[in-house]
Amino acid sequence: MKFSSVLIGNRGEIACRIMATAKAMGLRTIAVYSDADRDALHVQLADEAVHIGAAPAPRSYLDIGGILAAVKSSGAEAVHPGYGFLSENAEFARACKEAGLVFIGPSSEVMEIMGDKAKAKSAMLKAGVVCIPGYHEADQSLGALRVAAKSIGFPLMVKAAAGGGGMGMRLVAGLQDFEAAVNEAKREAESAFGNGALILEKALVGARHIEVQVFADTHGNTIHLGERDCSVQRRNQKIIEEAPAPGLSKKLRVAMGAAAVQVAKAVGYVGAGTVEFLLADGDFYFLEMNARLQVEHPVTEAITAADLVEMQINVAQGLPLSLCQKDVQFNGHAIEVRIYAEDPSAGFLPASGRIEVFAPGKEVRVDTGVIAGSVVPSDYDPLIAKIIAHGNSRETARRKLLDALRVTALFGLTTNIGFLTRVLADKDYKKGGVDTGFVDAYKQKFNTPEITVDILAQAVAVQFDLDFEASCSKSLFPNTPPNYWSSASILPTFYQFGVGEDENNFHVSPNGAQNFRVGRGDDVWHVEIIERTDHKVVLRVNGRKQSLFYYPLSPSHLQIGSGGHVYDIHDQNKMFTAASTAQNDGQILAPMHGNVAEIFVKAGDVVADGDRLGVLEAMKMRHEIVAPVGGDITEIFVIAGEQVSSGAALFTVEPKAKP
Repeated sequence: MKFSSVLIGNRGEIACRIMATAKAMGLRTIAVYSDADRDALHVQLADEAVHIGAAPAPRSYLDIGGILAAVKSSGAEAVHPGYGFLSENAEFARACKEAGLVFIGPSSEVMEIMGDKAKAKSAMLKAGVVCIPGYHEADQSLGALRVAAKSIGFPLMVKAAAGGGGMGMRLVAGLQDFEAAVNEAKREAESAFGNGALILEKALVGARHIEVQVFADTHGNTIHLGERDCSVQRRNQKIIEEAPAPGLSKKLRVAMGAAAVQVAKAVGYVGAGTVEFLLADGDFYFLEMNARLQVEHPVTEAITAADLVEMQINVAQGLPLSLCQKDVQFNGHAIEVRIYAEDPSAGFLPASGRIEVFAPGKEVRVDTGVIAGSVVPSDYDPLIAKIIAHGNSRETARRKLLDALRVTALFGLTTNIGFLTRVLADKDYKKGGVDTGFVDAYKQKFNTPEITVDILAQAVAVQFDLDFEASCSKSLFPNTPPNYWSSASILPTFYQFGVGEDENNFHVSPNGAQNFRVGRGDDVWHVEIIERTDHKVVLRVNGRKQSLFYYPLSPSHLQIGSGGHVYDIHDQNKMFTAASTAQNDGQILAPMHGNVAEIFVKAGDVVADGDRLGVLEAMKMRHEIVAPVGGDITEIFVIAGEQVSSGAALFTVEPKAKP
């Protein structure tokens, strides 16, 4: 069963994580990629990469035939499915075995049971494991589900029988919402896992989500490596995980570990798996078993010093586990946060786009599949990175993680970093033991705080310095600031900054090299720029040293990072100027990232100088795009409702020839 090459049938940070361990073990690594991931980091890191299809997952990462063809063409001897996609697909595991490949995971027979929540619950009930009351029968008709829902009672959970990660899951408060929830969950499950079967469960209000990492080999050895608390969730998907779970008694911890081992042994499990429980009022209930590696496995690795991927590969090669239960030692505490491209203020809607800057904090572990320049595609889960902190106590780990997030620079698209910093700093989270309803119940207090006038004043100084640098580079006389000085006196420069729906008027004058006087009404800030790198600036503001992270997405759009929060600041004066200036080829470009709200013209129309061509919406503000010259509209590159990046072509105006 020994092998020397492995194909990773996944993408993103997990593909990079598996690749690192496999390479360290001397294995040749083969990546697979879709059209959307042609330039992805996991493709760059692999010894070999094979294209498997179009961006939609069913045509690439869920395409069993396509991945097996990639295995054949690459000569790989083993397949590691990672998590998500085909990782719990029994058909895929069986197809690998039939093709003479080593599948790094449990057998297809076990996966058919544990990879399907309905079959898993039936098996656990037979084994005497306490389960949450619910429905997991074969009859998937709406009528049968409705009858079962009435019997179980509300609130209840509608869940995809296959897969995980919160996909295909809905909390239903009453019968009036049931049919819509069933239809939505079924559609989402079919799209994510190729299987629309559902189960129903009684919703345990106020419960904690506790899971136990188990490992088993082919020699009859089964152990657990402790538990993780995964109760901080949004949209039924985990965003903060930690190990060990805070506040558990020794008796409860031992009982949950033993129950998890019992679950694995009951089905003859082999490999890495996670047994998930809900803990409510001192009692715990079997929820499901994930027949794969988990996203949050790094916290277990941190407190046990084990490499779970290496253990998976060794077990798949037929080796016995290198430790027994009494050998498992736990050291300190670890916490992980998941950084997503999403907008917490808009119900955690996924975002996509190009990452311009990614510089995570120090003294933490960073698992990621992106670098600066990477694109987060809209076709997959928008996970950017996992940041993991380990300390000798929970409080030490929490502080290290919070400090790292506050100095992480991530620009170019919307993320949840600010939200995560607010949760980690929250007094209730600091106490430990929050339940799965924590985020939903208190999400308003985790919203990004309003930008302060002090930070805005610093942003004005940064923008002025950027403008000063740009004007000097264009000047015939380098280091001569032609726009800001006169022979008689220093001329103030005026800025109209838009943040959200608010407009702020400032004036700034240089007091010397990188030393500025920033004013707003009667308020004055003396700002000295001590140091400015590509994305960080150190300032002295009214005698106090401070730092900001920044990135100019365009001449009129500055992103500012402070305390882990990112603010989008728009220079209104530049936006209006950019919106009225065409390129030499007649193209009119978007002055900022935004949504094309309206288009007033069509190809062939004749317009006059200043005519409205369309409206671009950004940060809840509407910005008119006007014709800079009179002429013919020869091209329209966008449609209403489309999202565009700063600098994207919108229209082409061909000027009228002068008579």
